[in-house]
Amino acid sequence: MSFVLDASIVLGWMLPDEDTPAADAVIARLLEQRAQAPSLLALEVSNALLQAERRGRLARGDHDALRAAFGALPIAFDAPDLDALDRTVGLARRHRLTVYDAAYLELASRRGFPLASLDAALRAAATRERIALLPAA
Repeated sequence: MSFVLDASIVLGWMLPDEDTPAADAVIARLLEQRAQAPSLLALEVSNALLQAERRGRLARGDHDALRAAFGALPIAFDAPDLDALDRTVGLARRHRLTVYDAAYLELASRRGFPLASLDAALRAAATRERIALLPAA
């Protein structure tokens, strides 16, 4: 079964000071299963890597290599339609999330896939929505 992947997992794998065994386990799962994500994931990851570069957490060459590695991950990107956007805004309101975080929740709900996230608020919202979580708590 596929799963929905959020930026916290990808960045936990890519940024040395944010690496966690949970992020590594989910990324290893990509060897067996294709992940899905809202199309905004690419923007979130690129922005976080650029911010890390600007703050001296990454060298420019590391940034470019990590972005290339991200591009090679087996992720199917989902572009939401207006109905999905309406559901996303509703989830953001109900769970006091950003629309960006709610987009991951909406995709997992719509597809019936587990959500892979390290974000505590997003995980709590997923639990309230009865969406399975990776890594399992």
